[in-house]
Amino acid sequence: MDYRRLSPEVTVLLLGDAEVGKSTFLSRLTLGIRPQSDDLPPYELPVLRDTDQPFAFDITLYGRPYRLHFYDTASSTNYTLLRPSFVILCYDISARASLESLSTTWLPIVNNYFNYDENLPVMVLGLKRDLRKQWTLAEVGEDKKGRGPSVMPHEGVQTAQKMLCDHYAECSALTGELCREVLEDVARTSAKTTTKDGAKTTPDMCAIM
Repeated sequence: MDYRRLSPEVTVLLLGDAEVGKSTFLSRLTLGIRPQSDDLPPYELPVLRDTDQPFAFDITLYGRPYRLHFYDTASSTNYTLLRPSFVILCYDISARASLESLSTTWLPIVNNYFNYDENLPVMVLGLKRDLRKQWTLAEVGEDKKGRGPSVMPHEGVQTAQKMLCDHYAECSALTGELCREVLEDVARTSAKTTTKDGAKTTPDMCAIM
């Protein structure tokens, strides 16, 4: 028997500006929950093509199998036509303009196209954690790429709270830092979307791991 046919399927949509690290994050997910704490980077990340979407991942949680279908903004299928069960708003920790665009660009898209379910869970995910720099006087102002000082964790949490999102997390897909925890959080929330009451519960803003 093919148990994958019996597994609840959950559609997860990643939204965010170009080059914030969504593709690298998806590449990291193909390695599962690794690396463990005793593993050492760097890791060989597979190259994923947009035309291969959705990217499917089989997981087991609470003794039950699930299949997660991941799409990102560059999906060959118009993502506004999807009916995701979980939305992840992604930004680049080293480019604060990408955080600002979550509220000005991407949250309105969620509200306009995915308002079919008031219990739709939304996570804010900070990527490229390895590029974060401490806020110093030397960083004041923007560099040649238009980047200001790196986004601090409390700023990401505050933005997620203002947008009434359910979760906040951050990781580095390149080094693997905190990716295991983020994947587990995504899996838990995705699993809840298959229950009768959906995933919307008391917002958990304590996911800065």
